[in-house]
Amino acid sequence: MPDVSTLTLNNGVTLPALGLGVFQTPPDETRDAVTAALEAGYRHIDTAAAYGNERQVGEAIAASGVDRGDVFVETKIWISDYGYDQTLHGFEKSARKLGVDQIDLLILHQALPSDFEATLESYRALETLLSDGKVRAIGVSNFMVDHLTALLEKATVVPAVNQIELHPYFQQREVQDLGAEHGILTQAWSPIGGITFYRDGKHTSTLQDPVIARLAVAHGKSPAQVMLRWGVQQGRSVIPKSTKPARIAENLDVFDFDLTADELAAIDGLDTGQRGGPEPEVITLEAFGRPIPED
Repeated sequence: MPDVSTLTLNNGVTLPALGLGVFQTPPDETRDAVTAALEAGYRHIDTAAAYGNERQVGEAIAASGVDRGDVFVETKIWISDYGYDQTLHGFEKSARKLGVDQIDLLILHQALPSDFEATLESYRALETLLSDGKVRAIGVSNFMVDHLTALLEKATVVPAVNQIELHPYFQQREVQDLGAEHGILTQAWSPIGGITFYRDGKHTSTLQDPVIARLAVAHGKSPAQVMLRWGVQQGRSVIPKSTKPARIAENLDVFDFDLTADELAAIDGLDTGQRGGPEPEVITLEAFGRPIPED
């Protein structure tokens, strides 16, 4: 079983540096993917209320035989449950579906620029949940520099994590730097750039990048493993997604080699500044809101 490194959050809680993501994974496939991940040695699972698969994550953990205390469970509150009381209830819904009394890391899924006051109220609810011991750490996701700055002006507890789109083609250095300044861990979703880009007049992807391919050959690893190693070695938490057991196991096998300073710099140089996911500024309840079921 791979010896997975851990990271320490700003409140002293530790988490495995690499976890399994289940974004856009259908419920039945989620159960199988989490089962395969736990068998491969994963001890960090990242889900969200909006994914519609928290129940299957919880079922797979419960059936795995792995002690609950050994699995770091992370989930997210969706914008439809923003507001103080709504977020407290959002925790109850997620905990019930996951089958847990305590969630290891609970984060706000997006900033809601059109109603940032509701975002702040939701974060205040996270602070209450942390104080009450119902969660072990709190944070945010997809918060840009202005969102983080505005939050930090009002927050009592500095977020432990900011989960953002981050891969060789989109590195968000200003957001990373602000997080580092305040002890906020950057957590990468889509860390292997599972998005097609238009570059140099043609469609391409990080998995086909010649620089990454060259490093993969040099280290006897896959391009995905090189990108995950790049993220882990630079001190980030990475959340790759797969439903294939062989790929799930491969993605975890990145703790037995090191990239040199020059190799890290070569990957750093691939940044295009081009986002693959939605622009955080366009997130509104009208466009993205949807009710999160009770069960």
